[in-house]
Amino acid sequence: MQMVETPEHVGEILHRRDLKVQPVLAHMAPVWLVEERIIESEDAVLFNLVFRDEIYGWLSRRYRYDAFNDVLYHMGERRVSEAEVLRIQQARPYIPENSHLMV
Repeated sequence: MQMVETPEHVGEILHRRDLKVQPVLAHMAPVWLVEERIIESEDAVLFNLVFRDEIYGWLSRRYRYDAFNDVLYHMGERRVSEAEVLRIQQARPYIPENSHLMV
């Protein structure tokens, strides 16, 4: 029998992901969430975060959050072009600047 995901269950997965990610990446703020895919059958979420690294420039990092085990996995990264960054910056940041002061 397959488990039926409710909006509350998905919301809980995303909330737990946020609690895990915020302290890890707050120092890189601002950070944008640009892609997100819930994997309901595994209580997990795949997502990409874009931010500016002091050494490598603009990066898009892929993560997987496993809610069952409460583990955040780094799945790789790629550089992001300035044109892509300008488009991404039109949205509100997932982690706003100075959020490290709140963590």
